Amino acid sequence: MMQITDSYNQKNSLFNAMNRFIGAVNNMDQTVMVPSLLRDVPLEENEELKVAETPENTNGTDSPTYFQQDADMYSSYVLLKSIRNDIEWGVLQGDEGPAEKAGAPAVGVSRCEADDSDLEKQFHFHLSGLNTVLSKLTRKANTLTNRYKEEIGNRSCGH
Repeated sequence: MMQITDSYNQKNSLFNAMNRFIGAVNNMDQTVMVPSLLRDVPLEENEELKVAETPENTNGTDSPTYFQQDADMYSSYVLLKSIRNDIEWGVLQGDEGPAEKAGAPAVGVSRCEADDSDLEKQFHFHLSGLNTVLSKLTRKANTLTNRYKEEIGNRSCGH
């Protein structure tokens, strides 16, 4: 029987990354009692929580596809919940992700289909990318939760 003893690797597993993200979004969802209060509240400019800005995930602009600079906290809230649902329930074949809906080309699909000779390399590439994105999304959910608490605290003190 094989036993997992390397807690560092286990901590960085995809399963744990997904659980951390889902937990953060569940916490966000339980904390944000009035999501409409997030409307028109801008995202902070210096957040590290945007999806990495690369040519693959932009629409030919300087803004990443998932978290555009002009988006408000409500848009991020809805998007994070949508991603959580996709992880929990799966994505139906034929469903378009946010990049495809926004007109961006599907990244890496043709490269993966064209060369199935090194599936292990492709798997590790995508696994690493997914772990990175899930970590950023988890931080985004935690930040949104904290900002909501600050907004509610500021509003209750002023009245």
